[in-house]
Amino acid sequence: MGDLARLPLLEKAPTTHAGLLAWVEEVAELTQPDRIHWVDGSEAENKKLTDELVEAGTLKPLNPELFPNSFAAFSDPADVARVEEQTFICSENKHDAGFTNNWMAPAEMKEKLRGLFAGSMRGRTMYVIPFVMGHLDAEDPKFGVEITDSAYVVASMRIMARIGSDVLERITQTDAFFVPALHSLGAPLEPGQADVAWPCNPEKWIVHFPEERSIWSYGSGYGGNALLGKKCYSLRIASVMARDEGWLAEHMLILKLTSPENKVYNIAAAFPSACGKTNLALLDPTIKGWKVETLGDDITWMRFGKEGELRAVNPEAGLFGVAPGTGWGTNPNAMRAIAKGNSIFTNVALTDDGGVWWEGMTEETPAHLTDWQGNSWTPESGVPAAHPNSRFCTPIDQIDMLADEYFNPEGVELSAILFGGRRKTTIPLVTQARDWSNGIFMGATLSSETTAAAAGAVGVVRRDPMAMLPFIGYDAGDYLNHWVNLSAKANPERLPKIFLVNWFRRTADGGFAWPGFGDNSRILKWAIERLEGKADAVETPIGFVPTGDSVDLTGLDMTPAEVEDAVRVDRDEWVAELASIEEWFANFGSSLPEALQAELKGLKTRLA
Repeated sequence: MGDLARLPLLEKAPTTHAGLLAWVEEVAELTQPDRIHWVDGSEAENKKLTDELVEAGTLKPLNPELFPNSFAAFSDPADVARVEEQTFICSENKHDAGFTNNWMAPAEMKEKLRGLFAGSMRGRTMYVIPFVMGHLDAEDPKFGVEITDSAYVVASMRIMARIGSDVLERITQTDAFFVPALHSLGAPLEPGQADVAWPCNPEKWIVHFPEERSIWSYGSGYGGNALLGKKCYSLRIASVMARDEGWLAEHMLILKLTSPENKVYNIAAAFPSACGKTNLALLDPTIKGWKVETLGDDITWMRFGKEGELRAVNPEAGLFGVAPGTGWGTNPNAMRAIAKGNSIFTNVALTDDGGVWWEGMTEETPAHLTDWQGNSWTPESGVPAAHPNSRFCTPIDQIDMLADEYFNPEGVELSAILFGGRRKTTIPLVTQARDWSNGIFMGATLSSETTAAAAGAVGVVRRDPMAMLPFIGYDAGDYLNHWVNLSAKANPERLPKIFLVNWFRRTADGGFAWPGFGDNSRILKWAIERLEGKADAVETPIGFVPTGDSVDLTGLDMTPAEVEDAVRVDRDEWVAELASIEEWFANFGSSLPEALQAELKGLKTRLA
């Protein structure tokens, strides 16, 4: 398709979709790029773009023997994570944004953004990326078009979504609706001005207009701020589409578990960032005869099927994982996928032989590295070599354990849903909800100690409903109500059972109460045996927890008594937790679902 002169845009564009052409022309007039390039998604195009990025100093090619066709990028130190304080949901009505989101009146925000975007692509190429979230052959494919002035975004979107000519052809043929997603680094170049390796702007705005299903992102080149198919579309905008169309867009992994009897169970699980989501999605079970395959590690779209079953699909085509903590010892399946190459790493450290490294990747720390800021680094340096929120961006089909069902446009039926946080005390290792409503209560009160994936203090307990706090595209109370009401569409016999897990619980002496990682398969086995009516449980005020001997400890240096300690419900801790939940629920005002008020009341009664 190549570069296009801007003015005869409509004659040269590879589409006749009137709405798309009008939008591209409008953006070009506003942002004033030097060139327009319609992205075709081809190998040749990708090679040309990555070559240009290497020449610009944005990408560094890695040793092809270690990581074939892979690159490392290093961002500006002020552009390293999601910027939640600058992320807005600009609904027509302020109530519709709710207390979890920043809000500004759409007209006021548009005026501000138009001012920032005016001339923002001067001296740069404007890339038009047609993409689809989910499968092109889905019954209801969800299209988007991202306009960006970042070739790094194009190369990363090629890994994370299905992009290019096939998608554009389908959008054109069906005159499809698409989400317009506009991104600019906010770093125009004057004639003769030298570029920098990581252009960005100190001022950043990540803005969603839910009613018109549009996204504007300004000033950041990093991760979910710039790859707009990811959190911006697949969660924030998609959650609003899902509310209006009767489905769910969730921050969840999907895994397929096969028992020794060859019975298949599909499980979706929601965890806040850096709480072990990718590790669970790529689990190596430590119990004999059980097999795990993966369908996705981050985002799940769920709809009710024709028989009232809840079906799940992963709309993404890649993994965009937090690198630190992903290692050969903890997640060999992720590492094998990464080692096949075709990946872009951002803010990791470089090894002297042209590879990459990050904390937790190998048992032994290399004697010398170049850290993510380009400094010479040794284990004595006293700072992390890789940024705590550094990332790998890798095609999902490089995962050896990818389930064939990943390629099914209509997804898989779910047997169970897990909610999991990161808490040292209070929350048991695993608890089964009494019913759907009680499970939604568990999800609504999900809590975690904060991590490096979001800017701000680390280690503070924050509530994170369904692990969606930063991603709900509308009022949080209405969102929980949507969960409650959706069960009316279900066949009650086929509703997934809900469990709350906490792999991070500590013992009295401060050690982990549970080994985690591959041994989490033992907890999945208990959950499945609960569905089958085979495993024992103890009823507690908060739900059902395993008996000490109902968890398979074969080959594990652990006793049933230690399991009982890991699932103990301490009344004093829970009285404090109740107060914290009440404080949390007070934020919702009148939009808190009655069903959840009733759940809180029931819990109080049982604890008393």
